[in-house]
Amino acid sequence: MSSSANDAAPVALTMGDPAGIGLDITLCLWEQRRSLSLPPFFLLASPALLEERARALKIDVNIKECDQPFDRSPDDETIHVVPLDNPVSAETGRPQPDNAAAIIEAIERAVALTVEGAASAVVTNPIAKSVLYEAGFAFPGHTEFLADLAKKHMGETYRPIMMLAGPKLRAVPVTVHIPLRQVPETLTTDLIVDTVSITAADLQNRFGISEPRLAVSGLNPHAGESGTLGSEDGDIIVPAISELKAAGIDAFGPLPADTMFHDAARNGYDVAICMYHDQALIPAKALGFDDTVNVTLGLPFIRTSPDHGTAFDIAGKGLARPDSLIAAMKLAGDLAGNSYGKDQS
Repeated sequence: MSSSANDAAPVALTMGDPAGIGLDITLCLWEQRRSLSLPPFFLLASPALLEERARALKIDVNIKECDQPFDRSPDDETIHVVPLDNPVSAETGRPQPDNAAAIIEAIERAVALTVEGAASAVVTNPIAKSVLYEAGFAFPGHTEFLADLAKKHMGETYRPIMMLAGPKLRAVPVTVHIPLRQVPETLTTDLIVDTVSITAADLQNRFGISEPRLAVSGLNPHAGESGTLGSEDGDIIVPAISELKAAGIDAFGPLPADTMFHDAARNGYDVAICMYHDQALIPAKALGFDDTVNVTLGLPFIRTSPDHGTAFDIAGKGLARPDSLIAAMKLAGDLAGNSYGKDQS
C-alpha cells in the first residue's frame, strides 16, 4: 500500500448477506491484521450480529459503534461499525429475504459515504442475489446496482465493467450475466469498443499503467477459423479492434481463447478482454481462486469485492478463508492511494 493511502479516508466495507461468510472473513481478516498491510476500514453491519459471530468463531474482538467513520491507523485495536437502520436477524447458514433491506442499506450507505469523501473506496462482502430477488431487488447483481447508485448521486449514466484482477491475470467479460445462447446476439462492435475503452481508461487512471495492452479474445473456437467456425469474429470483433486502434488504444486480436492464458501469452498483455462470462472467469479463477478480486471499472468511485459467493454451508464454522477479501481490501487501498495522490497533485 502506498504511503498516500494512509492519508486517505478509510474504506467502507459492507456486511454482505449476514447469513453467509461475509462476517466470518471480516473477522478473520481482523484477527490477522497485524501481519497484513491493510488500509483503515469501517464495517456497515449489525454490531450485535458481528459480536455473535465472533463468539461462534472464538475470535476476540473489540467492536465500537459509530455514527460516522473516523480516520485511524490500520492496526487500531477496534473494529469501527456503522450500525444499520434496518433490522438484521440472520441465522447462520440460512438466508432470509427479511434481511434484504439491511443488505441493500449497507451498500447504499457505503456508496454515499464514498461519494461524500468520508470513505475512500467501497469493498462489498458477498450477497446472494436470489435472496434479494425474493424481496423485489430489481438488478442482476452488485455491479448494476452500483451503477444505478452512481447515477443517483452524480446525475450521470455510467456503464460498469466487471474485471477479475488476480496476481497472474486481469480479465474482463464483455457480456456478463446472460445465458450463453444470447451472447452472439448481444455482442456488438460498439459494445466491445465501449468495454475496451473504459477498461483502458481505468488501467491508466487508477492502476497507473500508462500504455495498457489489451488482448481481445475471439468468440468462436480458433477465433472463427477465418469464418469457417462462425462469422462473429470477423464481422463484429475485427471492426471493433480497428476502431480501438484508430483511437490510439493498444488492443489486438481476436485471439483464440484456448491459447490466450498460458504463461508466455499472459506476458504480452495487461488485461484479457473476453466475449462472455465463463471465458473470462474460468481462467481467472483457475489461476488465482483464493486471491482474485472483483473490481468494478467505469464508476466514479472505487469498488472491489472478494471473488466468491456467500458459502452459506460453511458460515459460522471457522472454515472460510479470508484471502480474497484481504486481496480486495489491499487493492482498494492501493487504488485509493493512487487516486488520492492524483487528486492532490
